[in-house]
Amino acid sequence: MTHASIPPDLAIIIVNWNTRQLLLDCLAALPAATAGISAETWVVDNGSSDGSVAAVQTHYPEVRIIANRENKGFAAANNQAIRASDSRHVLLLNSDTLPAGGSLSALVHFLDRHPRVGIVGPELLNGDGSVQRSYASFPTLASELTGRNLRRRQRFTTSDGSTAYRVDWIGGACFAIRRTAIEQFGLLDERYFMYTEEADWCFRARRAGWEVCYLPEARVVHLGGQSSRMVSTRMKAELYRSKLRFFGKHYGPLRTYVLGMGLLTIFLTRATAGALVATLPGRQGAGRTITRDSGLMLAAIERQLRQPVAPEVVR
Repeated sequence: MTHASIPPDLAIIIVNWNTRQLLLDCLAALPAATAGISAETWVVDNGSSDGSVAAVQTHYPEVRIIANRENKGFAAANNQAIRASDSRHVLLLNSDTLPAGGSLSALVHFLDRHPRVGIVGPELLNGDGSVQRSYASFPTLASELTGRNLRRRQRFTTSDGSTAYRVDWIGGACFAIRRTAIEQFGLLDERYFMYTEEADWCFRARRAGWEVCYLPEARVVHLGGQSSRMVSTRMKAELYRSKLRFFGKHYGPLRTYVLGMGLLTIFLTRATAGALVATLPGRQGAGRTITRDSGLMLAAIERQLRQPVAPEVVR
């Protein structure tokens, strides 16, 4: 915890796994992004082998580091720093982001001006400056089986005339959450290794009566998927396991079963198609890849469907 008698406004938590240079670039952007507020930065390293921890210690000795020997997953790693910090608000930030000047300060000011808002996220931009969708509606059977997220938003009445929107959930690449809200409904659910944990957190926030908002005046460049790209098939399997976990936790066994059967049908069809492609001249490699990846998805989905939804213990 901080040694100051007054807690900082914001604890910035960056979970890192083998993104050394991106992490250093992100850290370099933080002083301008937090202008006018007090902030501390935490890097939780999930067993990187690329020298990330040593690089941060050398170039940013003021950053607080939690170095895990293994990859604990996104939710568990963030919770480590949330527990260790004592700031008024917490910010989850991906290592592959570049927050614009004043962007993180704007999120803090928004929370301070709107006491019923528990979570607020910025507008995310791609590297070319185009807008990246950083909010969505809560998942439904239709959205998950078609792969098309709904993105409803409603104008949120602000106290200062700024433009903001009430949304269901904010993407975990960057969002700020009020610590008093965390104290009410708990930390991130560590049963999610990666993906959907932020939707779960926002779902619990909304259920507890907090508003979740999208603030487009705060802008953050998000390069996107740099850690997961290294092991994309495994991460896709984690994605579908997390979707099923969310349904089991919040929507009940019937809709979870329907989603699971739908996903199994989709990937069984893909595996069959891959086997057919493998019989075509010059397409054997592509066909085998489709079949292999679909088989991994099928195994992950079946494994998740066999797991009971245990009571949540994340406080």
